[in-house]
Amino acid sequence: MSQDTATPAYDQLASTWTRLHRLEHLQAIAGWDQAANMPPKGNEARAAAMAEMAALLHRTITDATLRDGLERAEQEPLLDWQRANLREMRRQWRLANALPESLVQRQQLATSRCEHAWRSQRPANDWAGFVANFREVLALAREEAARLSQAGGLTKYDALMDRFEPGMTGARLDTIFGEVRRWLPDLVQRVRERQAAEPVIAPQGPFPLARQRELCEQVIRRLGFDFEAGRLDVSTHPFCGGVPEDVRMTTRFGDDEFLGSLSGTIHETGHGCYEQNLPRAWLGQPLAQARSMALHESQSLAFEMQLGQHPGFVTHLAPLVSAAFGTQAAFAPQNLHRLLTRVVPGLIRVDADELTYPAHIILRYEIERALIEGEIEPEDIPALWDAKMQELLGLDTRGNFKDGPLQDVHWSAALFGYFPCYSLGAMYAAQWFAAMRRATPDLDERIGHGDFAVVFEWLRANIWSQGCRWSTDELVVRASGQVLEPAHFKAHLETRYLG
Repeated sequence: MSQDTATPAYDQLASTWTRLHRLEHLQAIAGWDQAANMPPKGNEARAAAMAEMAALLHRTITDATLRDGLERAEQEPLLDWQRANLREMRRQWRLANALPESLVQRQQLATSRCEHAWRSQRPANDWAGFVANFREVLALAREEAARLSQAGGLTKYDALMDRFEPGMTGARLDTIFGEVRRWLPDLVQRVRERQAAEPVIAPQGPFPLARQRELCEQVIRRLGFDFEAGRLDVSTHPFCGGVPEDVRMTTRFGDDEFLGSLSGTIHETGHGCYEQNLPRAWLGQPLAQARSMALHESQSLAFEMQLGQHPGFVTHLAPLVSAAFGTQAAFAPQNLHRLLTRVVPGLIRVDADELTYPAHIILRYEIERALIEGEIEPEDIPALWDAKMQELLGLDTRGNFKDGPLQDVHWSAALFGYFPCYSLGAMYAAQWFAAMRRATPDLDERIGHGDFAVVFEWLRANIWSQGCRWSTDELVVRASGQVLEPAHFKAHLETRYLG
């Protein structure tokens, strides 16, 4: 990796991180297989194997010799990109050294068991059964939070969020989400009143799963996903995993509805294209990784919401839908666009429209932050969930755990601190498109003519190719001229839904 022979300490560190990347490759594929292919009786053995791999990775990055190597490398004549890579190495090393190997192993076992049981507990509406496994996951997450908090000087929740979104804090989020809370209810009401006067034709199913899959594959090829370096499969909860050389995306299908799976697949394609276009010259190094999960979600939402629900894009999507399921009035471009942008408060986050989606994230953020800080316990979640769903979306969720606190995989997998990244990602995506329109004033016309490459080229130049070279704020300024400005998100929603 080095361009200077006088950097032996840095070269050794680069070799270690290449080894970590290869081991993480195997871990990622095992995790994908666990979600997409593994037979149910394989879970205990897989959990043990995943825990062993987690321990091996932890042992590698906490090796005592790395401390000296990091210190010596700081004194070597490094190039700018190498120094940025060293910064990211030190960050990963610091986070890993805050946790003992035994905790890492116990967490892997607990989350594997909890997530596997969740798959059957959710459809059974079995909140009590879920909590029995979740208590251990939460206890270990609180222990992790306490250790990371002590090592990094952050609050417990901020310490967990920092794993996904370095530099973001609960205090900053409270300001951002507090502002959204103020303007969102009125905007939702105004949009719903306007849409009530707009007729919309519902598609008539069934929608055969094989044809849905063919449609999804057609669309994501058009969006630039490379099937020679990735694949699409089915899982209980859609996700994107793997590594840049081998990206694994999943979706889910139901024969009574197709827009949810199509939108979800377009969402995952944004993640997949980001991974496939990360800087290959730095592959195997921290610098070649995605900057943060909010930036990752900005890519999925740039694809799903900004581009995927753009009227110009829908014009080109409509013929593909008709070819898949037969001609229907519902598949006319204008009606299809109205279907995709219909604002209807609902119970399920992943099916939520663009406008009500932030309410789902605010709800989860407020609950999980209180959980990690020890202000509430698992048995308090249902009542809080019910109250916040009523407050934010006017919906009654009492007794409906399946479509309430059991609907997401994140808590069973101990991904505390991840949820805010979704709405931050939506805000970044709006900011990216505002910057694109400044750079390319005829952007919307070009999208309408089927020129989506202009979007991909901007993302590749400003986001994908940059990896972890810059801090989040610096990358955002370089790309768009300013740090995160949520006003772009509000302006986008007002223009799309009321313009």
